Amino acid sequence: MPGPHRMIPPGTPEQPARPGTFRRIVTIFKPYKGKVAFVALLILITSGIGLINPLLIRVVFDDVIGGSGPRDDRMQLLFLVTGAMVLTPIIGGLLGLWQTYTNNVVGQSVMQDLRNSLYSHLQNMPLKFFTSTRTGEIQSRLSNDVGGVQGVLTDTASSLLANMTTVISTIVTMFILSWELTVLSLAILPVFLVLSRKVGKVRREVSGQTQESLADLTAIMQETLSVSGILLSKSFGRQNYEIDRFRKENRRLSKLEVKRTMIGRGFFALVQIFFSITPAFVYLVAGWIFLNNPGAGITFGTIVTFTTLQSRLFFPLGQLLNVNVEVQSGLALFDRIFEYLDMEHEIIDRDGAIELTPAETSGRVRFNDVWFRYERQSGDGTGDKRLWTISGVDFTAEPGELVALVGPSGAGKTTLTYLIPRLYDVDRGAVQIDGIDVRDIRLESVGEILGVVTQETYLFNTTVRDNLRYGNPDATDAELEEAARAAHIYDRIMELPDGFDTTVGERGYRMSGGEKQRLAIARVILKDPRVLILDEATSALDTHSERLVQEALRPLMQGRTTIAIAHRLSTILAADKILYLDRGRILERGSHADLLTAGGAYAELYHRQFSDGRVETRCEDGLVLASGEVVQESLG
Repeated sequence: MPGPHRMIPPGTPEQPARPGTFRRIVTIFKPYKGKVAFVALLILITSGIGLINPLLIRVVFDDVIGGSGPRDDRMQLLFLVTGAMVLTPIIGGLLGLWQTYTNNVVGQSVMQDLRNSLYSHLQNMPLKFFTSTRTGEIQSRLSNDVGGVQGVLTDTASSLLANMTTVISTIVTMFILSWELTVLSLAILPVFLVLSRKVGKVRREVSGQTQESLADLTAIMQETLSVSGILLSKSFGRQNYEIDRFRKENRRLSKLEVKRTMIGRGFFALVQIFFSITPAFVYLVAGWIFLNNPGAGITFGTIVTFTTLQSRLFFPLGQLLNVNVEVQSGLALFDRIFEYLDMEHEIIDRDGAIELTPAETSGRVRFNDVWFRYERQSGDGTGDKRLWTISGVDFTAEPGELVALVGPSGAGKTTLTYLIPRLYDVDRGAVQIDGIDVRDIRLESVGEILGVVTQETYLFNTTVRDNLRYGNPDATDAELEEAARAAHIYDRIMELPDGFDTTVGERGYRMSGGEKQRLAIARVILKDPRVLILDEATSALDTHSERLVQEALRPLMQGRTTIAIAHRLSTILAADKILYLDRGRILERGSHADLLTAGGAYAELYHRQFSDGRVETRCEDGLVLASGEVVQESLG
């Protein structure tokens, strides 16, 4: 059931009834139609081979055991027939093995395509999708739902054709042997067809609920078993709460799994009982006909062959009656997958969007009367607009300049930086790089031009080398070392057990906050962007780590356009421009000295942060107290 953490497209029902789902599934198989045709051919051949032995049994009873010809001729026929009965299953088994292999290759290829399509689609979803959807929910779609359709792709589709071929060919043969016995055997079949549809509907609903519960359980595991989640639960003493929450959802999932399994198994058991007792009625009717009308054409061989064919009919016919149950379950999974694939990419390249390389970009950033507001989903799925987050912001950051954004929380500072790389698009006005609207630049190009260092640095659970090369996959070892030295992290890397080949741990938890920040800076240095965004890059660090990071930032900022968000005003005193924002508007702008002289909101904020009465002045090398003690170096 969609909760507050899931982003479901407007109008998407809980159990979507999509008439085009089956057609879309068929489309998925188009690239493999040759292999699918080959599998179908093998199925037809193996199904035909399966009819040979029952017919040979009739020959054994009627022409060998009950025959009237010469003994030697019957012995020769017996050897020939039994030899064929031995050879037929061997050939059928080898062809079946070949068919199973080819079928699984096709099924796994289709699942691979589904995963690739879903992952690629999610990579291009807007940021608001990920802020509105739990990570565990997304992972569940990629792993659990795609994995759940494996049976439909590799088993159900091929078994459907195999069982249909077997059933049709067997029934035709049974009719040829005795139409009376065939009608008796199949008289109750329509009842099971109606029952299978009802069971399939219930099974589909339960399957959808099961996948939702599995997604919730995956989300709980992802959230609480990550390093951050464990630290939070331990520091708050909430381990028992999380255990209870996990057990409750796990209990719900277990009950749904049992219910889903028993719905299908119960129906299948009913079919099995029916087909198990049917031979008794066949013997009854056949015996009655044989005793009362010996000339009716029913021989011992016919009776044995008929019951053999009937037993051969049981499994595939039972599977066909049950296939509606399995298909309905599979369609529920496909609907969940297609639900994500049908979500629109709101931020895409415009027609005619241009390539813009860092080499040909000066880095001039212009906010031209920018207005922006977020959308939130209301209960009925309609977009309910909130107040403007950014209102008429207008400023320019020239190449080589440091523009600082300050103001209270919720003022819109981070949102402004989101608009440059098009994590969101403006509603009015334009954000421009070198006079070109970012919406007219290819998204990939915008990403190459920009470099971002955030307060919470994300490192992959791989080596230092791989994390650094994320900024430039083609960087040489010499360039890695040079970037590490420039970021003042080289000596620390050399202290690690394996140097650059040391694994940093989940989210980089083997490194301190300042070390992670300096690794992130080295990563951006390797990228060599033209525009640098610093989103409170030092606000969570202690004084010593902050100084090291500031030293690392100095070479990174040289010659680049830098837009920095800062809560600690001491980090942006040397900014060329300081913009004070509140409620999405620029209330004040100017240099540090100008804004202090103006005595407005910035000056009030500054005096609150330095309320101990110490007088600070700036010099070429840094921020200096009147007593001469350096308390904070400037950014350049």
